[in-house]
Amino acid sequence: MSSILVDGLTRTYPGGYQALKGVSFSVAQGEFVAVMGPSGCGKSTLLNILGLLDRPTGGRYRLEGAETARLGDAELTGLRRARIGFVFQAFNLLPRLSALENVALPMAYAGTGVPERRARARELLTRVGLGRKAENTPLQLSGGERQRVGIARALANKPALLLADEPTGNLDSKSSAEILALFKELNMEGMTVVLVTHDPAISAAAGRVLKIKDGALA
Repeated sequence: MSSILVDGLTRTYPGGYQALKGVSFSVAQGEFVAVMGPSGCGKSTLLNILGLLDRPTGGRYRLEGAETARLGDAELTGLRRARIGFVFQAFNLLPRLSALENVALPMAYAGTGVPERRARARELLTRVGLGRKAENTPLQLSGGERQRVGIARALANKPALLLADEPTGNLDSKSSAEILALFKELNMEGMTVVLVTHDPAISAAAGRVLKIKDGALA
């Protein structure tokens, strides 16, 4: 079964700039795929579309069998919240909240009760090796630790698909290796992972690599 199916995907911005030019591929459920290419090639635009944060200008995107073009904004938000986890290069953690509160936040938006979301957040932080730092704020954590909090947060609502945009871009080599090991572990447990990177050493961790150049698959 395909987790992701895109066919002839295009994205043109006001002014005529075409970020994606007829991209077509599929990702099987449980696959680990790296999307690789230089800065400005369309990788992040593609990831935003896959994550239902943006709509394509043309072409077709089917997520777990659902034709996303037929869904309204509220339906897309619900699908994104229930099925997709995001990991960002800049972590995107709220600085005044503790690690526990940052991880629990997506569950609050999903309507999960306070005791359940706090318990799951603590469980996820333990899973990523930060159980003892649950009450620390992001400023009290290293870059690698912040990214692990970001991964725990991405897993909060038990997504089937994990999307990562340059997740090791701000990390040293040791932290990068730890984050990649965690992605591999999640993938081995059955999670579909799509990771965007410009680094060949990072893409080597994936089972398959898609290369993008100038908005098209190379």
